[in-house]
Amino acid sequence: MMSDGPKTHASRQALDYVKDGMVLGLGSGSTAEIFIELLGIRVAAGLKVQGIPTSDQTKEAAREAGIELLTIEHADRIDLTVDGADEIGPNFALIKGGGGRLLREKIIANASDLMVVIADESKLVETLGAYPLPVEVDPFGFSITAKKVFDVLKNKWSAPPEVKLRHEKNSTRPFLTDGGHYILDCACGAIKNPAKTATQLCAVPGVVEHGLFIDLARVVIIGDDNGAQILER
Repeated sequence: MMSDGPKTHASRQALDYVKDGMVLGLGSGSTAEIFIELLGIRVAAGLKVQGIPTSDQTKEAAREAGIELLTIEHADRIDLTVDGADEIGPNFALIKGGGGRLLREKIIANASDLMVVIADESKLVETLGAYPLPVEVDPFGFSITAKKVFDVLKNKWSAPPEVKLRHEKNSTRPFLTDGGHYILDCACGAIKNPAKTATQLCAVPGVVEHGLFIDLARVVIIGDDNGAQILER
């Protein structure tokens, strides 16, 4: 049985946004998987929904929970996406991608009528950037791309950023996303203008996507030991 902690409280509250017949974007990560487990209990009790997973790991979790899956190519709409975040800043700007699923997460979030973010209170920050910003890049010429990413980021902070290629755990092999791309983890400290930084990163050839989610989340549910708080834009 799952523990009744902050992530579970936030996930349970998010179920209030789920209605019968919805097509749901299913996020990735530990908090999203708790939501999927709770959603599976509702499905077993008769709730009819279809889920579009944001990662292969999410797909397996949804299958185990008994949730009917739908490929994004066969969806004519996505009513709601529920996902976690690595940081939540002012105006619900997010850093996501700690698990390396940011591209698919952003595609599905952008296609959704509503994005609900679930997290514990430690993810709320006054300024984004303490968590390293993931940038997904094409393997071809990634070292050149990394230098260009560094150039974009170096004028944003008092100290130069540290841009590192992500590796598989306990391995020298580069981490590969579900789409076969590399991840650059960019430790910066503080992102003063997330929207401008997002635009500049998108302009770098070789950057497939970045972990700044701007103007996508409209509801944030923050769980604590006693329950959950709903914040809306």
